[in-house]
Amino acid sequence: MPLKMRSVKVGDVLFSNRSPLVFVGGTCALESESLLLRVGRHLRDIARKSGFAFVLKCSYDKANRTSLKSFRGPGLEKGLQILARVKEKLQVPLLTDVHETWQAEPVARVADILQIPAFLCRQTDLLLACGRTQKTVNIKKGQFMTPWQMKHAIDKVRSTGNRRILLTERGSSFGYGNLVVDMRSLEIMKGFGTPVIYDCTHSVQLPGALGGATGGQQQFIRPLARAATALGISGIFFETHPEPGRALSDGTNAIPMNEVQTLVRDLRSIDGIVKSFAKGAAAPLAHPGPRPRAGGTGRMKPQSGVSSTAKGAVS
Repeated sequence: MPLKMRSVKVGDVLFSNRSPLVFVGGTCALESESLLLRVGRHLRDIARKSGFAFVLKCSYDKANRTSLKSFRGPGLEKGLQILARVKEKLQVPLLTDVHETWQAEPVARVADILQIPAFLCRQTDLLLACGRTQKTVNIKKGQFMTPWQMKHAIDKVRSTGNRRILLTERGSSFGYGNLVVDMRSLEIMKGFGTPVIYDCTHSVQLPGALGGATGGQQQFIRPLARAATALGISGIFFETHPEPGRALSDGTNAIPMNEVQTLVRDLRSIDGIVKSFAKGAAAPLAHPGPRPRAGGTGRMKPQSGVSSTAKGAVS
């Protein structure tokens, strides 16, 4: 049976798979205070003018860059100081990553949403540390994870008494240096009763494709974002930059800042249509992944409601 659908409120922003789409956007890495202010102000002003909910995102430290020589950001202490000032000036909620357990408490004093990076979504101690802050925790689904396995990450955070949990899809590993998006993943994770977000920029990465850096396929950002929005989700996560070609991190899969407004307009139109007729529709399955047959044979069969061809698997 599907779990009860939950909503998560962050300040005045409501995350719910049944409510209007929330946009979580900003630069990938914290390159400078002036750049983040410029980008954040642009996105905030679009949000205010158009009437949609917005959360600013930015990472003070990109700890999982491909190369040791890659730009990471100013680090925890200086980075949090900058993020706190930008948040105060813009008066918007803030999301940032937490990579190690000891970072959870200081980050929680500044950020409204603590994000578990995809590569770390199985790290029990990190999930527990972030959960204990009682701040909203956004767990990115690992590229190596099936969507139904994310239930275990949810349970780890919930064990701390924290029910303020978001899940984000960002693509699945497909061979070497490639990601694909299985749209079933969004529907499966909705079945856990948790607001689900689609990361439309990291999903088009080509990991390590540039040798010492990750590449990307910007041309697929818009169509995949439209497809995900059509499933009725709670939010879209994206990274943007005034000049993606000069970005110090993930520029190859960032949205040019001057194109954000058009994308947001299109996605809000789709979201409005989908959610206008979604009321009363059948609820998503809570756990449509494969389970072992009785008797311990090791063979797998799909749960009821999952086609024998799909078997709930992710490519």
